[in-house]
Amino acid sequence: MHGERSRDVSAQGQNLVTNNVSVVEGETAIISCRVKNNDDSVIQLLNPNRQTIYFRDVRPLKDSRFQLVNFSDNELLVSLSNVSLSDEGRYVCQLYTDPPQEAYADITVLVPPGNPILESREEIVSEGNETEITCTAMGSKPASTIKWMKGDQPLQGEATVEELYDRMFTVTSRLRLTVSKEDDGVAVICIIDHPAVKDFQAQKYLEVQYKPEVQIVVEFPEGLTREGENLELTCKAKGKPQPHQINWLKVDDDFPSHAVITGSDLFIENLNKSYNGTYRCVASNLVGEAYDDYILYVYDVLTTTPPPTNTTISAFQGTVSHLSCRVLTPSHPFLHFSYSRADGAPQKIDHAVIGGIVAVVVFAMLCLLIVLGRYFARHKGTYFTHEAKGADDAADADTAIINAEGGHNNSDDKKEYYI
Repeated sequence: MHGERSRDVSAQGQNLVTNNVSVVEGETAIISCRVKNNDDSVIQLLNPNRQTIYFRDVRPLKDSRFQLVNFSDNELLVSLSNVSLSDEGRYVCQLYTDPPQEAYADITVLVPPGNPILESREEIVSEGNETEITCTAMGSKPASTIKWMKGDQPLQGEATVEELYDRMFTVTSRLRLTVSKEDDGVAVICIIDHPAVKDFQAQKYLEVQYKPEVQIVVEFPEGLTREGENLELTCKAKGKPQPHQINWLKVDDDFPSHAVITGSDLFIENLNKSYNGTYRCVASNLVGEAYDDYILYVYDVLTTTPPPTNTTISAFQGTVSHLSCRVLTPSHPFLHFSYSRADGAPQKIDHAVIGGIVAVVVFAMLCLLIVLGRYFARHKGTYFTHEAKGADDAADADTAIINAEGGHNNSDDKKEYYI
């Protein structure tokens, strides 16, 4: 029995109760006639043709599919096994009162659809193209409802319903969709919705062809491409079907004459700047072609021998941790020079040390020259002679000497100062 709905009839304080029944074809239906407040009145059950099936607990009808399940003053319970479409209709419960009472039980027979039939217009679809898939639910009662899913995404189909005999129906739903390469291997599910069945579905996995996906991988070198080095590129391509052809070319220029192409690999040795440009890998299959570009820029060769000045400083850095030259004060033109090792350990005499010492001596001499230069710039030599004062007023030189302060007329008494 699939479902029931109660029907009540009231008269003279008595209630006659029955149920509507939905049952799947081939299963068993239960028909119930129940009475409340019965005064020993007789209960009987009639079929849709108003033939008596049971009178009290006696079955006059010669159909052994009807069986008495329970009989009492308040209930008549009858089962009908192996239900078929011909059993569908209105059954009557009667209670012999004055006047008689009747209640009606409608039996509805459900016929589940056959296995869904899933068909596609093409077995293999190229990306970007539209395909059509049909799902058919045959011979159901009532008509089925068909739903679609692509993966976990619901889709909307277009359904047509065909009515057959005895209120039987066949439903066909058509789904049209445009596929992409991401749809390859995704399940398209046809779900049949019918009261007689649960989780009734069929599915088909999409098979989508798509053009290649191309990627150029640098195998060597790991860093910058420099003059004189080698270049090795690999073209990785995948598609459905697998790409059958891979070609290398240089965009808007001729390919280097000594470039070596082996399958999907490109090898160029002894690079120079004339090889700069865009190198393209093109892969193709039945669906189409695709490419990836690699832009080559050749850098200058790295300088492996640094300038001599830098070498001297670098060698000396391992020996000297502090070197300074300064003038203590303007009035004390002394050169202060300090030299110390970072670790205080004895230093072995080698070329680096000799170079360092030479650099220190040169540095000290430069500092000394700077100090002396600053000193002589500030303190020029001056001679002071105490000539006879008042000489400017004398008429001649002899008079000037005679009139000199202190009467100094002897050159031996002249004093000179040199600072």
